[in-house]
Amino acid sequence: MDLARMILDETTPVSAIAETLDRVSSDERIDAVRTLDRTQQRRLYQKAADSPALELAHFVPEHVGPLHEVRHFGRNTLPLPPPHRFFEKRFCRPDDGTARLIGYNHAPSKWIVGPGYFVLMPTVGHFAWEARGALVVDYFQVPDGPVPAHWPSVIPNTRGLQRFVYNGTRDFMRRVSAHVSIGTAFKGEQALDHYFVLCRLD
Repeated sequence: MDLARMILDETTPVSAIAETLDRVSSDERIDAVRTLDRTQQRRLYQKAADSPALELAHFVPEHVGPLHEVRHFGRNTLPLPPPHRFFEKRFCRPDDGTARLIGYNHAPSKWIVGPGYFVLMPTVGHFAWEARGALVVDYFQVPDGPVPAHWPSVIPNTRGLQRFVYNGTRDFMRRVSAHVSIGTAFKGEQALDHYFVLCRLD
């Protein structure tokens, strides 16, 4: 699968990319999306504007109960040494029945910059946000209730070194395929031109 070529080809719609990703195994999908560099991820985010809107169930399927994690493997475009560009976002449904998910970043740098907890929620009602994606990873918020027992302690993103990475940040998410999503980072309301791609582990 030449995913990069499909993304950069202006004649290839995101629907064709989705069909290709949906046909391969979970391992093949993860391996493919984790090869994508900054230029390819930027273009994929642009193409994904034509995808159906993301729903929370993309990140945690409806059959998964509260406080059971779902892992999404990713690669970011931050100017970091190669090993630190690979990470996971781990999500779960809270136990309070609210229409949101909670999660954190599981990465090699977690012991330095912290877990980067967040709340994932719909952007509906925020006009400027809706154009960026149907869901937002909001680091202004952290879980306010229980998290899975094996997750790290919840730390506000205003504390410690993680304030330089996560504090004041929101990531806006678009759908690529049944398992793959693409996000773009904002600091406040300023676009950072940084991206990350995620693939849900089956």
